[in-house]
Amino acid sequence: MVCPLLLLLLPQLVDQRKIAASQRTPANKLTEKERTEIIALCHQPEYQSLPPSQIVPILADQNQYIASESSFYRVLKDAEQVNRRGRMNKPRTVVKPKGYKAQAPNQVWSWDITFLASAVRGIFYKLYLIEDIFSRKIVGWEVHEQETAELAEKMGA
Repeated sequence: MVCPLLLLLLPQLVDQRKIAASQRTPANKLTEKERTEIIALCHQPEYQSLPPSQIVPILADQNQYIASESSFYRVLKDAEQVNRRGRMNKPRTVVKPKGYKAQAPNQVWSWDITFLASAVRGIFYKLYLIEDIFSRKIVGWEVHEQETAELAEKMGA
């Protein structure tokens, strides 16, 4: 059972912390002048093809500090300028390879090359392996010292 006195006090009880925190502005918030300076700096010819992760260290080498790397990214995002910078190709869409389904053994095989450690540190042998997809059994294998297209071609023949 709720105390009647508590019911009288409830309408007056409001958490003031949330209201005060939402109205407060951080002391280190970037000014509009600083935000404009960041955008102008990123548009300069020597920086226009570089991401903020490279611009900020270059400025630090010149004893200049405008804002942190994350602030650079935040300002550029607000200005809708966070994109691939420089002479990079656009990301290409890769067509998903065709999938194969085996209903019985010996219908679909898969092959792979795996590195095998040798007794000498840093030296590896290459295991060329053919596997049946349905039964997951090894159909064929060879071990070579190098990895070449000719060896892979012979393995498949």
